[in-house]
Amino acid sequence: GRRAQAVPGAEENAPRSWSRGVPQARLGLAVANSLAAVKAGARQVECTVNGLGERAGNAAMEEIVMALKTRSDVMPFTSGVKTENIMKASRLVSGVTGFAVQPNKAIVGANAFAHEAGIHQDGVLKHAGTYEIMTPESVGLSESKLVLGKHSGRHAFIEKLRELGYDLGDNAIQIAFKRFKDLADLKKEVFDEDIIAMVDDEVIRTNDQIRMIALEVLCGTKHQPPKAELELEVDGETLSCTGIGDGPVDAAFNCIKELVSHKARLQLYQVHAVTGGSDAQAEVTVRLEEDGRTVDGRGADTDTMVASVKAYVNALNKLMVKRQKTAPDALSA
Repeated sequence: GRRAQAVPGAEENAPRSWSRGVPQARLGLAVANSLAAVKAGARQVECTVNGLGERAGNAAMEEIVMALKTRSDVMPFTSGVKTENIMKASRLVSGVTGFAVQPNKAIVGANAFAHEAGIHQDGVLKHAGTYEIMTPESVGLSESKLVLGKHSGRHAFIEKLRELGYDLGDNAIQIAFKRFKDLADLKKEVFDEDIIAMVDDEVIRTNDQIRMIALEVLCGTKHQPPKAELELEVDGETLSCTGIGDGPVDAAFNCIKELVSHKARLQLYQVHAVTGGSDAQAEVTVRLEEDGRTVDGRGADTDTMVASVKAYVNALNKLMVKRQKTAPDALSA
């Protein structure tokens, strides 16, 4: 903005490639600066999904795109981005990087289209435009009122999968549906976020070399030090271990290290509640690093400890794949 003001006629006479940079959000102004640059003549903006970046992050792609779309009366520009895919892209980036989107994040946060205050709810019911300058559908959120539960059948589940953008084969649907029924027995209502976490957790790991079979943890004030008993299936062989640790997670991870020998260091352990409520699924992200190779593993379950072990095992499976891809031909043959 300041650069444009300092140059008379910049907005009218600037070439299409007048400005190119990476606006960073150290002062929380990356999106504002990007929009000011566009208004001043810039025709390319460097930005990232979810505003992901070092330190305080970068300009958030979804915020810039939707600002241009919703305020075309002030800024008559188009980006070419299919906004209906914004939410999918946000969830994908969050899942791959392990960085959860904060609930109050503009556009893609869980609370972006929520209205809790009574006056807000009344206004939205009477006229959606009262408090919403964009619709959930415009960024890829469904308006469907279909909430699944323990009595929901296969047809309703498949319809929900399609609604969420999943195109699964018959075998994958069968696996996912069984997991859904197990989850529905534990939760009164199964939300879209639950299904997304569940499908990603179950279906994507059908070819894993390592699988968790059973886990039992003893912890709390009467059980010190915490103890974990773990069973894993490794290349078709069932292995078991009992281990202790500083906490239940440490005890379970120590068991994994004993059953599957590796030198990887734990770089990140992150727990995220998929939905609200004490019966919410926990989605855990684990990041491992070994000899310059970095992998992220994910796991989801209503039991945080089970989700934690699943995430660590998922990361180990990915690490094994990376080892094979980078091994010399003589060793990998």
